[in-house]
Amino acid sequence: MIRLFEALAQPLLLRGLLFLLSIAVLAGFDYGGLVARLAEVVPALALPAGQAAGPWLVIAVLAALVVLNFWLLSHLPFRAQVTIIWLELLALFAAFCWSFGLSYSFMADRAPILLGLELRDGFIQGAALTLFICVVSIAISTVIALAAALARLSDSGPAFGVATFYTSFFRGTPLLLQTMLIYLGLPQLGLVIDAIPAGIIALSLCYGAYMAEIFRAGILAVPRGQSEAALSLGLKPAEVTWLVVLPQAMRLIIPPTGNQFIAMLKDSSLVSVMGVWEIMFLARTHGRAEFKYMEMLIVAALIYWAMSAVFELIQARIEKRFGKGVSAR
Repeated sequence: MIRLFEALAQPLLLRGLLFLLSIAVLAGFDYGGLVARLAEVVPALALPAGQAAGPWLVIAVLAALVVLNFWLLSHLPFRAQVTIIWLELLALFAAFCWSFGLSYSFMADRAPILLGLELRDGFIQGAALTLFICVVSIAISTVIALAAALARLSDSGPAFGVATFYTSFFRGTPLLLQTMLIYLGLPQLGLVIDAIPAGIIALSLCYGAYMAEIFRAGILAVPRGQSEAALSLGLKPAEVTWLVVLPQAMRLIIPPTGNQFIAMLKDSSLVSVMGVWEIMFLARTHGRAEFKYMEMLIVAALIYWAMSAVFELIQARIEKRFGKGVSAR
């Protein structure tokens, strides 16, 4: 009997907590503008003037709908639950954007520019330039990370010292500061670097330091017996690293490395401070010219989100490729 009561009370308790949490979150919003907009569409939704309990009534109804929504979803298959949640959150995001009274025609006109479909003086810009910077930085940072990880695992004192100093400095200082040191500091030494190469160097060095620790952890996770067995078969140490250790370590390295690549995609916006015509620079420029900052920021956000989603799909395919042996067990 006690177990039956606990089984019944647990869902009720969770729904009650969800209801109270929804009220706490929803209470922070001003519903005057929302109710006014809805009242223009459905006059019956207009609240009487001066009705103090009106907003709280709206909050309570919305909180009850949240609880009801989750209760109904719990009776559906898992894939259906995920699909519906995605659609609902997209609808909420669309409603959030709609509340700003955006100029959708302006967004549609400027979207090709932010996507990089239009050239500027024969050079790429916008999302195309962002992708170019990221792809080149990813390739360079991967090489740097692997070299730094192997140096940290080596018995060479100079190699270990250089690798630890490099990872400590670039993990311990902001990326924006590193970008400024490379773009504005190196010319003081007589080495002038253009904005795009400076951004690529900064991103590569910064993320190479983070990824070096990921590579090192992945390599250390491979049992030492694997290396010893390969050496006993007559393989050279370099062959053991490339043919035995790294293929097994990749399964552990890829997920966090993929996250670093997605973070790099977003952090590439920092190169806009050097005047590089990537997504954020164009969004600020066109938004400032027409006093439509929110329109441009939302377009930029959607472009970044779409590119991140593509990276996530690629990461999932690579994870599946290297995880075949494990998943089949």
